[in-house]
Amino acid sequence: MNQASTYNKEAFLQVLHDRRSIRRYDENVKISKEEMTEILTAATKAPSSVNLQPWRFVVIESPEAKAKLAPLAWFNQRQVETSSAVIAVFGDLQNLDYLEEIYDKAVELGMMPQDVKEQQVTSIRSLLSGISEQGNRESVLIDSGLVSMQIMLTAKAYGYDTNPIGGFEKDKIAEVFELDKNRYAPVMLLSIGKALDNGHQSYRLPVEQITEWK
Repeated sequence: MNQASTYNKEAFLQVLHDRRSIRRYDENVKISKEEMTEILTAATKAPSSVNLQPWRFVVIESPEAKAKLAPLAWFNQRQVETSSAVIAVFGDLQNLDYLEEIYDKAVELGMMPQDVKEQQVTSIRSLLSGISEQGNRESVLIDSGLVSMQIMLTAKAYGYDTNPIGGFEKDKIAEVFELDKNRYAPVMLLSIGKALDNGHQSYRLPVEQITEWK
């Protein structure tokens, strides 16, 4: 392994080691729209089923938006109030609408030839036309979970801290932020900002206990 690869591995492992779930942030630190866009752009390199990228984000940062969120995340008031922002992650259950756009752009950028694009689009439509509503929802939630973790790791690489929040009013949040609740499935909230303290380490089960080798 060359020196650059060793450095990259060590730097990435340090990001994993240093990540903490933070519940109190420095209210004086605000992440700019430009930097937040960079973080989200990097995070969306996450994989997704047939590259349909079903994740959708609402960045809740203004006092007015946080006031709307607060009653929906009542058990996590500190994170909502003190974070620079809370990213609401949704899964688009109608993500097939973006199939042509995604694959046309791949052809335009030289990532695949036209004939391959046409073959793949036909195959994907055939595949997904037979999937159940529950199967589609499960796939979308898995993909959206992948991008959520990637947001958290990317934020840490940028020097910020995060906390995933699953306890909120999932049946209300889409409508509160003017999204179609039948199309956009809430996945989680991610508070993000600069930690006011170091947080707490938590115990992880050893790999030997949770892994089987066949």
